[in-house]
Amino acid sequence: MKFLITGGCGFLGTNISEALLKQNKKLIIFDNLSRIGSEQNLDWLKHRGEFRFINGDIRNQNDIEAAIIAEQPDVVIHLAGQVAMTTSIENPRKDFEINTLGSFNLLDSVRKYSPRSIIIYSSTNKVYGDLEWVRYEEKEKRYIAPDFLLGFGEDTPLQFSSPYGCSKGSADQYFIDAYRIFGIKTVVLRHSSMFGERQFSTFDQGWIGWFCEKALETKKDILNIPFTISGNGKQVRDVLFAGDMVNLYFLLIDNIEKVKGQCFNIGGGMNNSLSLLELFDILEKELKIKLKYTRLEARKSDQKIFVADLTKIKNMTSWEPKVDKVEGIKKILEWIQNK
Repeated sequence: MKFLITGGCGFLGTNISEALLKQNKKLIIFDNLSRIGSEQNLDWLKHRGEFRFINGDIRNQNDIEAAIIAEQPDVVIHLAGQVAMTTSIENPRKDFEINTLGSFNLLDSVRKYSPRSIIIYSSTNKVYGDLEWVRYEEKEKRYIAPDFLLGFGEDTPLQFSSPYGCSKGSADQYFIDAYRIFGIKTVVLRHSSMFGERQFSTFDQGWIGWFCEKALETKKDILNIPFTISGNGKQVRDVLFAGDMVNLYFLLIDNIEKVKGQCFNIGGGMNNSLSLLELFDILEKELKIKLKYTRLEARKSDQKIFVADLTKIKNMTSWEPKVDKVEGIKKILEWIQNK
């Protein structure tokens, strides 16, 4: 099979690309190398196998259309995107052009020139909005949602909030509808938090990696001032390690006739849920440090808690996370120190 990965030099794209190269699959990576760390990831991948690299921008219809016409991929994994809510608020037009228009450019190119291609789209839990209608209880270290003890399922009402939620949510619905109207074999994954090797985290994206870096700077005594957190630190996400994500994508391809046209909430599940304060406890214990931070106002449209209910994906594919949150944190601490 031939694979085309948009955003193939990002965190998730690099991990999937490496796995494909190990399997000697035909691989085309499409990326404009705009994200921090993408050039390093491209250089790293070049030492792991042969593939075609296209320096293209998903916003340019000609770029993606030419790639689809030339390659006729069996599978397209669409990961290219603007991934930070804060950036979407600062520049909503750019966010729209990348996430909505770029996704439409890809989908329309496949419809016209490679309609047999499988497309897996990386969406987000932000399609459900800020979830302020949910009943919460505030505990010592985290919020809980007593009416959603297994997490949030795919029947949670869509409620796009923030430019990021609107842009990703619009694309999300385009991909689902492409199966209904055009018969294109699409799958939409509404991801919660992801982390692991090859993730070059920033202040506003990749929170596990970012705070692991701050903890290691504290350990080395090179953090000159306390770092900041948004809100009270009790907000909760379920975290999924890179290797588990890669396995899921391949499993979906193997089961495409069963899962085509479907959306799935994807994360680590309730057993792998973490608040910021709980993450800090793990880091302090592992590194034998005391973290110092200051609090900022909560981010606009932030969810107090999102944990994916994995019932649907388990029932349809038997997939479930294998890497425990503490094990994963230890792995990323090791990677950060050796990168």
